Amino acid sequence: MPSTTSSPQRIGVILVAGGSGQRLGYGIPKAQVPLSGVALLTRALQGVEASGVAAAVSVAVPAGDTVLRSLCADAGVSVPLTVVDGGETRAHSVRAALQALPEDLDAVLVHDAARALTPPQVFHRVAAALAAGAQAVIPAVPVTDTIKSTAPTAPAQAAIASLTVTGTPDRSALRAVQTPQGFDAGLLRSAHLAAMDFDAHQAAAVTDDAMLAESLGAAVYVVEGSDMSLKITTPLDLLLAEAVLAREQNLQED
Repeated sequence: MPSTTSSPQRIGVILVAGGSGQRLGYGIPKAQVPLSGVALLTRALQGVEASGVAAAVSVAVPAGDTVLRSLCADAGVSVPLTVVDGGETRAHSVRAALQALPEDLDAVLVHDAARALTPPQVFHRVAAALAAGAQAVIPAVPVTDTIKSTAPTAPAQAAIASLTVTGTPDRSALRAVQTPQGFDAGLLRSAHLAAMDFDAHQAAAVTDDAMLAESLGAAVYVVEGSDMSLKITTPLDLLLAEAVLAREQNLQED
């Protein structure tokens, strides 16, 4: 499918599908878990294909998993698709998938298979920001809950509760970050190369690729995310995603 964005850039898409799925309770890797009868990985690949932004796709799956490899082969993706074994951490999986992408890409989007319902418009917004000159872009949505910072309770009050509140940040400036996150290809490669020298504490503190870009001093831009881009991690998330999907299908049929 040709890209619907105006970007002339060649964009690669990394799809991280290495989660164990233990919290979902199916006893299978998360990306194999069915969402209304279709595996999360298949739905995520369909979303990438529908967006039309990808010149190449690289999927990181658990080492030795043949089921997910088969799902990738059957997903009907129209651009070159490579499947690699993921690593012990998300960063390791992204790094392995990045190495499998073509060298001549201008930009790379890093996406989670667990965000299987991300609409094409989110891909387009990220790609458009990259085409406009951004080196790093994340989709995000406003935080609706009140957020508190906390610290361990002093020993004398430990019997009351384990934590106490240390502050309440202004939620108007806070955003909940989603994927796909987009990067200049050279920047992402440099960021992951630098991260290979992190010690265990530094590595554990990194929760997304945008943090690696920030560590190199890159400006990270924010575009509008989507409520559809919920991350499916728990049984409640799966139920919510099924309800959202059913609503969307009903709207299309009306």
